[in-house]
Amino acid sequence: MTTTAPAETAVDHNPSGAAHPGPRRRPSRIRRIGLPYLLLLPALLLELLVHLVPMVIGIVMSFKELTQFYIRDWGTAPWSGLDNYRVSVDFDAPVGEALLHSFLVTVAFTLLSVGLCWLVGTAAAVFLQDTFRGRGLLRALFLVPYALPVYAAVITWVFMFQHDNGLVNHVLHDQLHLTDKPSFWLIGDNSFWALLTVSVWKGWPFAFLIVMAGLQNIPGELYEAAALDGAGMWQQIRRITLPSLRSVNQVLLLVLFLWTFNDFNTPFVLFGKSAPEAADLISVHIYQASFVTWNFGTGSAMSVLLLLFLLVVTGVYLLLTSRGRKPADV
Repeated sequence: MTTTAPAETAVDHNPSGAAHPGPRRRPSRIRRIGLPYLLLLPALLLELLVHLVPMVIGIVMSFKELTQFYIRDWGTAPWSGLDNYRVSVDFDAPVGEALLHSFLVTVAFTLLSVGLCWLVGTAAAVFLQDTFRGRGLLRALFLVPYALPVYAAVITWVFMFQHDNGLVNHVLHDQLHLTDKPSFWLIGDNSFWALLTVSVWKGWPFAFLIVMAGLQNIPGELYEAAALDGAGMWQQIRRITLPSLRSVNQVLLLVLFLWTFNDFNTPFVLFGKSAPEAADLISVHIYQASFVTWNFGTGSAMSVLLLLFLLVVTGVYLLLTSRGRKPADV
């Protein structure tokens, strides 16, 4: 007779009787969500200190009668309410008339500079789209104006625009004989065109860089199919290149507009503290109203008005360019 042994009970290999450790707990949702914001906190604090705090102080100063008599302790300056704004927008008075003239000059300068920067940058990017010998060298040379420090580049242009020994007059008058006599480029009406030349020379490589990056996302098969259908170069640019770059150009034009309208370094280095009337950009005009005439209240009011204008233009531009966009696929 055979007997079967009873089944052995499972042996507990944990003699201490402690509970088995469970699976490791995953980080909580709050911790996972809060970590990115914690990493962004130093940048947000710097942004607050560098931009937002001076902006708030400038807005407060625009409501004060802040002149050179209160510059040591500007908090004691008396409140003037909206008087600084009334003076700035009173276009029949000298202060408002000068501000309006500066605003119109800035608008004309910005439209011409942005348009030429985009046109030259787009043409250069389309030209370098095809592969050929020396393309890399041309790309590097095209980016030189953008890579140079602003002050070094503009000071070089100051020497080139000199009346007696400048390179511009030497080429136009002495070599090409296009002018009857050497021109004054840094004073008078020619100062506007000198400023525009420097601005376009300095800004078009940025447009070239952005457009060239956008062209990399256009499939080459589109151009090949268009060529087989008999489309020429201009038709390909009109039907393929420009529509494909619409979103890129929308951002590019807005950035160029804001940079150019607020440009202070170029006219300040080119002309100094007192820009000619033909090249009196609003950024230099506000600087003169604040640091030359020592009327910081009026200068702050002009700055706030400029900020409001740029916010309105940006909002309208984004509203108009957002129309017709197809919603992103989910």
